[in-house]
Amino acid sequence: QEQLVESGGGLVQPGGSLRLSCVASGFTLDNWYIVWVRQAPGKGPEWVSAINPDGGGRTYADFVKGRFTISRDDKENKAYLEMLSLNPEDTALYFCTRVEKLTGWGTSSPKFEYDLWGQGTQVTVSS
Repeated sequence: QEQLVESGGGLVQPGGSLRLSCVASGFTLDNWYIVWVRQAPGKGPEWVSAINPDGGGRTYADFVKGRFTISRDDKENKAYLEMLSLNPEDTALYFCTRVEKLTGWGTSSPKFEYDLWGQGTQVTVSS
């Protein structure tokens, strides 16, 4: 069974940091784009960051540029999202997703064809 499992979420104070992990099982990550998506309470999902299959290309939503870093380790079949300078607006359920096709790479509104989602990990930023 193909799965993505996220971990690393939690409660953190404003200004704090977290590192989210995503482990793939049942398939290998190396042919896929990995996209982190988040969904805040009462809002729709929004993409946060994406990394291309060879790891050489990364793109970020404007609201996380300079604060978040996406990475991947295909040998370990894992992906990561390093989050710094967190603020309450970052509170959301964060999902790791697998994407085969997309358009608009590098723009503010890329379109992803999501193929597989993890169950999500909760990030809460509060004092």
